[in-house]
Amino acid sequence: MTDAGVQVAQRGQGLLWVMRILSAIVLVATGGIHLYLIFNGVGGLLGVLFTLNAIAGIVLGIGMLTLHRGLLALATVLSLLFIIASLIALLLALTVGLFGITETWTFTLVPETVIIEAIGVVVLAITSVVVLRARRAG
Repeated sequence: MTDAGVQVAQRGQGLLWVMRILSAIVLVATGGIHLYLIFNGVGGLLGVLFTLNAIAGIVLGIGMLTLHRGLLALATVLSLLFIIASLIALLLALTVGLFGITETWTFTLVPETVIIEAIGVVVLAITSVVVLRARRAG
């Protein structure tokens, strides 16, 4: 490989790691928000769903930093689907209700969660493209 080819490959790996780190931050932040809400009074069915969301966000965030090749591609796509589902669930709860649960914009961390998860959709979509292209090229 020529020097130029090596530099392009190194830049590609650098971008891949930056996107993996940003993705992990978004996923852990989403999981952390749900964990915070569990410890601050959210219970019942919503508490159970938040517990599952917190576990999934943290596990997927760790996976973004530790997995390689095919498992990284799988974790990336699952993470994108997870963050989309989490955002849609919140938006449904804010508008028409979800599982009999309705939410308001003034509830703890709702605006922040919408912002973080919307950013997460963009970050994880880009990460998915970068990971899948790197897997195809390498």
